[in-house]
Formats: sequence, C-alpha cells, structure tokens
Amino acid sequence: MSHAAFAGAALGLLFAVIAAMILGPLSEVSRLDADTIIGAIFPLMMALGLIFLSLAPSAGVGNGALSLLWGSVLGITMGDVANLGILAVALIIVLVAFGKEFLAILLDRKLAAASGINTRVYYYLILFLTAIVVALSLQITGGLLIYTLMILPASAAYQLLYDIKKVFLLAPVLGASSALLGFLLSLLADLPIGSSIAIMATGVFLASIAISPKRRRTRLEGNRAAPNQSQ
Repeated sequence: MSHAAFAGAALGLLFAVIAAMILGPLSEVSRLDADTIIGAIFPLMMALGLIFLSLAPSAGVGNGALSLLWGSVLGITMGDVANLGILAVALIIVLVAFGKEFLAILLDRKLAAASGINTRVYYYLILFLTAIVVALSLQITGGLLIYTLMILPASAAYQLLYDIKKVFLLAPVLGASSALLGFLLSLLADLPIGSSIAIMATGVFLASIAISPKRRRTRLEGNRAAPNQSQ
C-alpha cells in the first residue's frame, strides 16, 4: 500500500512539473492569458486521472463520484433534450437582441460604460445566463465537462479567427465536434465518455494553436523586428 501511494504521489508530481513547464511557453506561443492556459491543462489532467481510476480494479467503488464529476451523457432523456433546445433558442434571441452590448462589454468594459451602456446590467445578465446554462446542464454533463466545453472550444476559435462575431459562431461548432469525436473515442477505446470528450476538446485546442494564423503573424513580426534591432 505504501509503495503504491508513493508511486501515485510521484506521478502526480510529474504531471504538476510538466504542467508548470509548458504553461509559460504555451502562453507566449498562443497569445492567451495564463488563466486560459490553466483552464486548458486542468480538464486534460482531470480526464487522464479519471481514466486511470476507471482502469483500476476498484473502479466500481468510485462510480458515484465519477458520475457527479462527468454527469451521465448517455442517460439523457427527451425531456432533457427539449429543455436544452428551449434554452438554446432563448439564448439565441437574447444574443441577437443585445449582441452589440455584450460585445462592447467583453471587449472593453470601461469604453462601453463611456459610450453610455449600462455595463452592470448586461454584465449581470451574462452571469445569470451562464448560471442557467450550468445549472441545467450539470446533471447531464457534470461540472468538469461543462467547464471543459465552456473554455476550450472558445479558446480554439479565438486562435483561428480575428473577428469576435465569427468566434461566437465557430466556438459551438468546435464544441459539438469535440463531443462527437469524444463519443467515437469512447466507443472505440472503451473509455469513460466524459473524459474522452475532454481529451478531444484539448486536442482541438492544441491543434488550433499549431495552425493559428495569429501565431504565424507573431513569428513574422518577430523575424522582421530582429534585423531592425541588430541595426
């Protein structure tokens, strides 16, 4: 037991060191805040940890905890689908009605206030709508998977596009694609479906960094600046 505990602690320390080592460089390459990078690393590590737990001989003991973390995606009912559909339609209506105000607040809250927008009202509305989405989805997808799908698809879309309006359109597409790929991974490899979706979402995010036009632009600007500095 003591040897097993020591091995688990060493593996956890290794994951922590790896995460710390890639946080800074990945933040510079992707031009994202460190908080966003942490948000990308966290669900991947949790997904791997839960996969390791599910493969252990005593995995059945923790099935209740796993369901709380990752929900029960395969147990969704038509009532759940109807509720999510109604919520999606309501959110689209709100976004169409107040899209300009939301964009102004997200881009620069102080500038939005200076232009006459009641930033507090719209900011609280964003929080309220987010809370409704999380509360309605919690029992279906679980807390960690909600966190994963809220952070990673939007971050991936931001890597690929400059127009924030297009980011709003691409992010849910990437989220749905990650979910479908996660389903396939779960079926093919016989892995927990929530963890599989999180891994695929992380893969989509890392792929977006690799092909990001913003990254190439930053590299070109750096190459152009180097000769000027040498002169």
